[in-house]
Amino acid sequence: MRSSPIVFIGGKGGVGKTSVASALALKLARSGKRVLIVSTDPAHSLSDAFDIAIGGQTTSIETDLDALEIDPDEQVNAHIENVLASMKDLVKPTLYPQIEKQMKLTAQSPGTQEAALLESIAKIIDQRTATGYDHVLFDTAPTGHTLRLLILPEAMSAWTQGLMQHSEKAQQLQGVVDHLASARQTAPQHPMAEPRQHGVANLSDRNAKIAERLRERQQLFQRVRSTIKNTDETAILLVLTPEKLPILETQRAVKQLHEHNLPLAALIVNRNLPDYLSDQRQGEFLLRRKQQENIYHEKIEQCFARELKTYLPLFPTDLDGISGLEQLLQALKDCNFHRSV
Repeated sequence: MRSSPIVFIGGKGGVGKTSVASALALKLARSGKRVLIVSTDPAHSLSDAFDIAIGGQTTSIETDLDALEIDPDEQVNAHIENVLASMKDLVKPTLYPQIEKQMKLTAQSPGTQEAALLESIAKIIDQRTATGYDHVLFDTAPTGHTLRLLILPEAMSAWTQGLMQHSEKAQQLQGVVDHLASARQTAPQHPMAEPRQHGVANLSDRNAKIAERLRERQQLFQRVRSTIKNTDETAILLVLTPEKLPILETQRAVKQLHEHNLPLAALIVNRNLPDYLSDQRQGEFLLRRKQQENIYHEKIEQCFARELKTYLPLFPTDLDGISGLEQLLQALKDCNFHRSV
């Protein structure tokens, strides 16, 4: 079954998303595909999972497998610096210090990191083919964050469209002002007055440049939105454990994904106790844990009857580094995820 180029792995914190994502990345890379795995969780764990220092620069893990940990603070600072550099050609010199102050204040505003993170993800998705990757896997933050990242392109696209319309109206208004100004004799400009233009030929040119940049941004988000909603291009995997809170959060996530027509490929139920613990000879404590888990297994089958599911074992020790992930990789080898991995 064909694999999706873009894969998001999400779920409640602490259910083993990073380990699963890392093992899936290894699986794809060792099948001959060129793979990039990206962590968007501020509390990065990719370095810990692979036992290799990764950070904000693309790092080679092994043949055909690269990894990247996106730092939201770095993305915000880079975005602000880029906007400020652009503003120098689009505003009057006297306005620049105030704009610089306001832009730097936005770094601490709610949603700024998320918006910067989204733009980074959008660019990675949009440039996947150009960078030569067959698959890009995103190890995302807990479920709520994942959903906002997946749904936000629509909101960002609408917001950008609004800015473009505002810019176009401003340009039309400037045309009226220019027409009225040309209809009367203009007084000589005072020698100490500020120049009317700076960096661009006139306000119309300035507005045109702003509109073009907004249009490019809008087109980026539209392309990414189309990719994310295309089941041939994107798969979403949710990881959970057979416990009450992960099941409840996964129910909410599945409902929201279906409401927004986002392509949920499968559920991965992680850390399942071995069947032999059902034997009373294993002890009362382990027997009760296994009985409780069986109840949750029934609930999972009932609540997620429409979804593909795979069950992974609880390992007796931590999965340290690539050798540890290979144990999980072995457990994943027979997984049959629709249009994913």
